[in-house]
Amino acid sequence: MSRLYYLRCSSADSSVESQRKALGSNADREFVDEGVSGAIRAEDRPGFAALLAYAREGDVISVYAIDRLGRDAIDVQTTIRKLIDKGVTVDVLGLGPIGKGVGELIVAVLAQVADMERQRIKERCDAGRVVARASLAATGKTHRGKVSLGRPMANDPAAVLAWRKDNAASIAVTARHFNLSAATVKRYCAI
Repeated sequence: MSRLYYLRCSSADSSVESQRKALGSNADREFVDEGVSGAIRAEDRPGFAALLAYAREGDVISVYAIDRLGRDAIDVQTTIRKLIDKGVTVDVLGLGPIGKGVGELIVAVLAQVADMERQRIKERCDAGRVVARASLAATGKTHRGKVSLGRPMANDPAAVLAWRKDNAASIAVTARHFNLSAATVKRYCAI
């Protein structure tokens, strides 16, 4: 029997350290997905896919919270059912081991709450973009004082394209000249 940890954080800026600390240091092996959204199916996340392939009957998988398994209620429930059917115990911090019946009912409710929260986050982001666009149209700046939506341009695309053509430069040379990534130069040249 192995004690396995599954740790996940959605953004590249985040870290799984707080989850690791809360779960303790008695894991035999950890499986981690950093910068991976919970909206992505569990089986499609590299760390979780490796966990599913590794877990054997009698193993215990510990997670910090249900929403670390995912934010899609049906996917979370299906994943937990697969693990239970495989003889693997899912242990959620503060909730305990999940079993068939009542445990699955509790997971269903908590997974639905995580799914609802994902929808609320999307709604808040969409509402923020609407306000930013309206403010940008009215004042030339977003409600947070930015002059554009999204990531600001690293350079003037027309100037980059013109320099590249005038100098018959490759993408790599142009990128070095303007201190941009090759992907940015390609994107500017496609405009």
